[in-house]
Amino acid sequence: MTGAVAGLRVLALVPGYQEGPRIAAVVTGALANLPVLVVDDGSTDDTAAQAEAAGARVIRQVPNAGKGAALRAGFRVALDEGWDAVVTLDADGQHDPAEIPRFLEALRAGAAQGDAAAPELVIGRRDFGLMPPVRRLANTIGTAAFSWAVGRHIPDNQSGYRLLGLRLMAAMLNSQERGFEFEVEMIAVCLRRGWPLAWVPISTIYAGAPSHVKPMTHVRHFVRATRAARHLMHEQDG
Repeated sequence: MTGAVAGLRVLALVPGYQEGPRIAAVVTGALANLPVLVVDDGSTDDTAAQAEAAGARVIRQVPNAGKGAALRAGFRVALDEGWDAVVTLDADGQHDPAEIPRFLEALRAGAAQGDAAAPELVIGRRDFGLMPPVRRLANTIGTAAFSWAVGRHIPDNQSGYRLLGLRLMAAMLNSQERGFEFEVEMIAVCLRRGWPLAWVPISTIYAGAPSHVKPMTHVRHFVRATRAARHLMHEQDG
């Protein structure tokens, strides 16, 4: 796959940690649409080997440094190699690679209207009603809190299925966030800079894969990320 869309070169970027049993299927599905780069975030299992066997290019981040750091490592590669955009999706199977064309079409449709309309960030929007009850509650509360923080309704702020353009990738390289807060922060950065943001519907998949999320830690970090986002938006106003 060349990864060309609307005259732009697009790369699939998959951060992965301890996803040996699941990552090959994700890579195989993504390769049907785009070239794939996997960032193995310090896994001690066969995540890297399985990804390579499935056809992905793999870089290794040692020791484990978190999803935010893994994404930044992928952004650096994409920027250094001249890719125009990346589609990020998780390695655990909760993002259907067959839906990558939805992101590419959003980019294509925006680019057709001119550079100013091309989205810098496209986020996959999940259906909270299809989530397990605890996750549904957490995401519903999180949506309300984050939307308040940035002064705009953000229907899904923690979905990791996204398309990012050059400017946003470059802007996020100096972030200090290590975990999921990195993805929350990028929305605030995009809004603060006035870059177009778009949404596409994606499947809501919970297939029983083990979660790396610790609920109380997640809540604490989300509150901090929301406060930081509000501060960032108020800096713009001042």
